[in-house]
Amino acid sequence: MAVTTAGLVFGVAGCGSDGEPPKTQPATSSAASKSGGGTDEGDKQPQSEAPEETLAVLKGQDGFELTVTSAKRDPGGFLTVKGKLTNTSDEAKALPGGVVGTETEVLEHGDSLGGATLVDAIGKKRYYVLRDTDGRPLTTTGLNIFSKKSSAQVFMQFPAPPAGTTEVTFQLPTFEPGTIKLT
Repeated sequence: MAVTTAGLVFGVAGCGSDGEPPKTQPATSSAASKSGGGTDEGDKQPQSEAPEETLAVLKGQDGFELTVTSAKRDPGGFLTVKGKLTNTSDEAKALPGGVVGTETEVLEHGDSLGGATLVDAIGKKRYYVLRDTDGRPLTTTGLNIFSKKSSAQVFMQFPAPPAGTTEVTFQLPTFEPGTIKLT
């Protein structure tokens, strides 16, 4: 029993939930999630193995910009959109409240990108950010104040459009829409 308990404790401790972020992830993504904002202007991000492709750059209110870098289908029938949210202004800014959306269940869980949608014009469908069984949006949460010229890695997960759909319009409230290609 003691060996099993010790194994579980070491197994949970190895997950890195309160300690250092895993070395395969940029420190900014976990720091932004925990602190609720972007990184400081002088912070250095580790170089990734492959340069990120830019699928779309969406301009938002108050100097915010969202660069969409991937939109990949998962085997489980999901589509994960990833990118970088940046405060391009020369002063600290709060992320516009509209990005959370207007759904009561999503609003109950705090700051997020829960208002994001995908529109499949050919299939005539709109896809909303997925939620877990407690109603929390499957997206980056805890985003609020961004220092000047700072950014945070973000993600949003949606139901995947049909395999024949290769392009969708990505919409985030308070940002201009953009067309992205799916992989």
